[in-house]
Amino acid sequence: MHFITLFFFLFLSINTLTSSTSSSHNEDTLNFVGPIDRKLLGINKKEKLSHFKFFWHDIMSGKNPSSIMVVPPTLNSTTGFGFVNMIDNPLTLGPELSSKLVGKAQGFYASASQVELGLLMAMNFAFIEGKYNGSTITILGRNPVYDKVREMPVIGGSGLFKFARGYAQANTHWIDLKSGDATVEYNIYVFHY
Repeated sequence: MHFITLFFFLFLSINTLTSSTSSSHNEDTLNFVGPIDRKLLGINKKEKLSHFKFFWHDIMSGKNPSSIMVVPPTLNSTTGFGFVNMIDNPLTLGPELSSKLVGKAQGFYASASQVELGLLMAMNFAFIEGKYNGSTITILGRNPVYDKVREMPVIGGSGLFKFARGYAQANTHWIDLKSGDATVEYNIYVFHY
Protein backbone atom coordinates (compact mmCIF):
# COMPACT_ATOMS: atom_id res chain seq x y z
CA MET A 1 0.00 0.00 0.00
CA HIS A 2 2.84 2.38 0.85
CA PHE A 3 4.35 1.61 -2.51
CA ILE A 4 1.13 2.59 -4.35
CA THR A 5 0.82 5.80 -2.31
CA LEU A 6 4.48 6.69 -3.00
CA PHE A 7 4.02 5.90 -6.68
CA PHE A 8 0.86 8.07 -6.83
CA PHE A 9 2.61 11.09 -5.22
CA LEU A 10 5.65 10.65 -7.47
CA PHE A 11 3.42 10.50 -10.55
CA LEU A 12 1.46 13.56 -9.42
CA SER A 13 4.61 15.63 -8.75
CA ILE A 14 6.20 14.70 -12.14
CA ASN A 15 2.97 15.59 -13.95
CA THR A 16 2.76 18.94 -12.11
CA LEU A 17 6.43 19.69 -12.84
CA THR A 18 6.03 18.81 -16.52
CA SER A 19 2.90 20.92 -16.99
CA SER A 20 4.41 23.95 -15.22
CA THR A 21 7.63 23.63 -17.26
CA SER A 22 5.58 23.27 -20.43
CA SER A 23 3.46 26.28 -19.47
CA SER A 24 6.58 28.29 -18.67
CA HIS A 25 8.10 27.22 -22.01
CA ASN A 26 5.02 28.45 -23.90
CA GLU A 27 5.14 31.82 -22.09
CA ASP A 28 8.86 32.16 -22.93
CA THR A 29 8.15 31.38 -26.58
CA LEU A 30 5.39 33.99 -26.68
CA ASN A 31 7.79 36.58 -25.24
CA PHE A 32 10.52 35.53 -27.68
CA VAL A 33 8.60 35.80 -30.95
CA GLY A 34 5.21 37.08 -32.01
CA PRO A 35 3.40 38.94 -34.77
CA ILE A 36 3.73 42.71 -35.06
CA ASP A 37 1.81 45.40 -36.91
CA ARG A 38 3.80 46.66 -39.95
CA LYS A 39 2.72 50.24 -39.15
CA LEU A 40 4.75 50.15 -35.90
CA LEU A 41 7.92 49.80 -37.99
CA GLY A 42 6.92 52.34 -40.62
CA ILE A 43 6.67 49.78 -43.42
CA ASN A 44 3.01 50.32 -44.23
CA LYS A 45 4.06 52.72 -47.02
CA LYS A 46 4.50 51.70 -50.63
CA GLU A 47 7.90 50.20 -51.42
CA LYS A 48 10.15 52.35 -53.64
CA LEU A 49 13.01 51.45 -55.98
CA SER A 50 15.86 54.00 -55.87
CA HIS A 51 19.09 54.29 -57.84
CA PHE A 52 22.17 55.75 -56.12
CA LYS A 53 25.38 56.56 -57.99
CA PHE A 54 28.60 57.57 -56.25
CA PHE A 55 32.34 56.95 -56.26
CA TRP A 56 34.17 54.85 -53.65
CA HIS A 57 37.75 55.92 -52.91
CA ASP A 58 40.06 53.23 -51.51
CA ILE A 59 43.10 55.17 -50.28
CA MET A 60 45.99 52.99 -49.13
CA SER A 61 48.81 55.53 -49.55
CA GLY A 62 49.72 58.79 -47.84
CA LYS A 63 49.62 59.93 -44.23
CA ASN A 64 45.92 59.29 -43.68
CA PRO A 65 44.86 56.12 -45.55
CA SER A 66 41.17 55.18 -45.55
CA SER A 67 41.99 51.51 -46.10
CA ILE A 68 44.51 49.57 -44.03
CA MET A 69 45.59 45.95 -44.09
CA VAL A 70 44.83 44.39 -40.70
CA VAL A 71 45.67 40.80 -41.70
CA PRO A 72 48.44 40.14 -44.22
CA PRO A 73 48.22 37.20 -46.64
CA THR A 74 49.56 34.01 -45.10
CA LEU A 75 50.43 32.31 -48.37
CA ASN A 76 52.78 33.49 -51.06
CA SER A 77 50.16 33.82 -53.80
CA THR A 78 49.48 36.18 -56.67
CA THR A 79 45.97 36.85 -55.32
CA GLY A 80 47.04 37.82 -51.79
CA PHE A 81 44.73 35.07 -50.52
CA GLY A 82 43.86 35.68 -46.88
CA PHE A 83 44.52 39.42 -46.52
CA VAL A 84 41.91 41.59 -44.80
CA ASN A 85 41.59 45.39 -45.16
CA MET A 86 39.44 47.56 -42.89
CA ILE A 87 37.94 50.58 -44.63
CA ASP A 88 36.47 53.98 -43.89
CA ASN A 89 36.40 55.07 -47.53
CA PRO A 90 34.97 58.37 -48.77
CA LEU A 91 31.92 58.25 -51.07
CA THR A 92 31.72 61.21 -53.45
CA LEU A 93 29.36 62.39 -56.18
CA GLY A 94 32.13 62.59 -58.78
CA PRO A 95 35.23 60.53 -59.50
CA GLU A 96 37.53 63.20 -58.03
CA LEU A 97 38.28 62.84 -54.33
CA SER A 98 37.64 66.60 -54.04
CA SER A 99 34.03 66.30 -55.25
CA LYS A 100 31.09 66.47 -52.82
CA LEU A 101 31.25 63.93 -49.99
CA VAL A 102 27.94 62.04 -49.59
CA GLY A 103 29.02 59.37 -47.10
CA LYS A 104 31.53 56.75 -46.07
CA ALA A 105 31.93 53.05 -46.87
CA GLN A 106 32.75 51.38 -43.57
CA GLY A 107 33.59 47.70 -43.21
CA PHE A 108 36.18 45.37 -44.67
CA TYR A 109 37.21 43.44 -47.72
CA ALA A 110 39.25 40.27 -47.83
CA SER A 111 40.93 38.18 -50.50
CA ALA A 112 38.82 35.04 -50.62
CA SER A 113 40.09 33.32 -53.78
CA GLN A 114 43.26 31.38 -54.47
CA VAL A 115 42.76 31.55 -58.24
CA GLU A 116 41.88 35.19 -59.00
CA LEU A 117 41.70 38.50 -57.17
CA GLY A 118 38.24 37.79 -55.74
CA LEU A 119 37.26 39.79 -52.69
CA LEU A 120 34.64 39.24 -50.02
CA MET A 121 33.11 42.71 -49.47
CA ALA A 122 31.25 43.49 -46.23
CA MET A 123 30.45 47.17 -45.84
CA ASN A 124 27.91 49.75 -44.84
CA PHE A 125 27.41 52.78 -47.03
CA ALA A 126 26.78 55.36 -44.29
CA PHE A 127 25.21 58.46 -45.86
CA ILE A 128 25.57 62.06 -44.63
CA GLU A 129 23.64 63.83 -47.39
CA GLY A 130 20.11 65.28 -47.25
CA LYS A 131 17.25 63.14 -45.99
CA TYR A 132 19.52 60.06 -46.12
CA ASN A 133 21.84 61.50 -43.43
CA GLY A 134 22.31 58.77 -40.80
CA SER A 135 20.88 55.97 -42.97
CA THR A 136 22.93 53.03 -44.23
CA ILE A 137 22.83 50.45 -47.02
CA THR A 138 24.62 47.17 -46.30
CA ILE A 139 26.47 45.19 -48.98
CA LEU A 140 27.80 41.66 -48.56
CA GLY A 141 29.12 39.76 -51.54
CA ARG A 142 31.81 38.59 -53.90
CA ASN A 143 33.83 41.08 -55.92
CA PRO A 144 35.99 39.59 -58.72
CA VAL A 145 38.11 42.75 -59.07
CA TYR A 146 39.27 42.33 -62.67
CA ASP A 147 35.76 41.85 -64.10
CA LYS A 148 34.54 45.01 -65.84
CA VAL A 149 31.29 45.14 -63.82
CA ARG A 150 30.79 43.31 -60.54
CA GLU A 151 27.42 42.70 -58.85
CA MET A 152 26.97 42.34 -55.10
CA PRO A 153 23.75 42.00 -53.11
CA VAL A 154 22.24 44.65 -50.86
CA ILE A 155 21.33 42.64 -47.77
CA GLY A 156 19.69 45.36 -45.67
CA GLY A 157 20.16 48.74 -44.12
CA SER A 158 19.10 51.13 -41.40
CA GLY A 159 17.20 54.38 -41.08
CA LEU A 160 15.35 55.02 -44.34
CA PHE A 161 16.70 51.69 -45.62
CA LYS A 162 15.16 49.34 -43.04
CA PHE A 163 14.29 46.07 -44.80
CA ALA A 164 16.25 47.19 -47.89
CA ARG A 165 17.09 44.73 -50.64
CA GLY A 166 18.65 45.05 -54.05
CA TYR A 167 22.05 44.93 -55.66
CA ALA A 168 25.15 47.00 -56.28
CA GLN A 169 27.18 47.27 -59.46
CA ALA A 170 30.85 48.17 -59.08
CA ASN A 171 32.97 49.38 -61.99
CA THR A 172 36.63 50.38 -61.52
CA HIS A 173 37.12 53.97 -62.62
CA TRP A 174 40.84 54.22 -61.79
CA ILE A 175 43.50 52.16 -60.04
CA ASP A 176 47.17 52.71 -59.20
CA LEU A 177 48.71 49.23 -59.08
CA LYS A 178 51.82 50.52 -57.29
CA SER A 179 50.08 52.22 -54.31
CA GLY A 180 46.87 50.17 -54.35
CA ASP A 181 44.75 53.34 -54.44
CA ALA A 182 41.54 52.96 -56.44
CA THR A 183 38.34 54.77 -57.36
CA VAL A 184 35.31 52.61 -58.08
CA GLU A 185 31.96 53.76 -59.44
CA TYR A 186 29.04 52.23 -57.54
CA ASN A 187 25.47 52.06 -58.83
CA ILE A 188 23.08 50.83 -56.14
CA TYR A 189 19.56 49.68 -57.00
CA VAL A 190 17.62 49.32 -53.79
CA PHE A 191 14.03 48.57 -52.79
CA HIS A 192 13.09 50.39 -49.58
CA TYR A 193 10.13 52.00 -47.81
